[in-house]
Amino acid sequence: MSDTSDPCRELFPTLLYQGRLDTSLVASLETACWMMEEADKAGHDWCEQHGYPGYTSYASLDDLPHRHPAFADLLSCLDQQAADFADRLDWALGSAQLVCDSLWVNILAEDGYHSGHIHPQSVISGTCYISMPEGAGALKLEDPRLALMMASPALREGAKHPRFNYVQPETGTVLMWESWLRHEVMPNRSEEARLSVSFNYALKDT
Repeated sequence: MSDTSDPCRELFPTLLYQGRLDTSLVASLETACWMMEEADKAGHDWCEQHGYPGYTSYASLDDLPHRHPAFADLLSCLDQQAADFADRLDWALGSAQLVCDSLWVNILAEDGYHSGHIHPQSVISGTCYISMPEGAGALKLEDPRLALMMASPALREGAKHPRFNYVQPETGTVLMWESWLRHEVMPNRSEEARLSVSFNYALKDT
């Protein structure tokens, strides 16, 4: 009797965690994000100096959970989901604790995008999608092996594991990935703003 089992097996999977936020929390966060945008002069100055296509609090505000209760509620949700993701990754954390050490607002205007990057010094990164109008840019995730493939041939159309994955989140979606995974945000093709809150988790000794 011939062996009909698949001779190939998959190794080293890259996990993408997808969660959800309550509709009421999303609405509160949208209000809070626009409040931050309106009041954050330092953030607007930074965006203008660096050519940021819209507004971000990344370089100006590092205490959002203390500024509005919606961000504090968000942090509680993210802590639970990050712990779940770490468990799915089979991490042995020992006495270390996952700590969200950065949380920031992103408001991308029409044609705004984020070029490819990683998040050094962090272990989990991600984004909560607060407003995703039709045409809002997708999240593009890059195969982490790409730089090592050298003369690897191109893939067939419809390949099971493409070199890039495009994820089109909906309003209320939470996405998390390991911080070494290179990613970018495709251009916002909507006249409306693409509104999100991004975050990083680090490991802290207890």
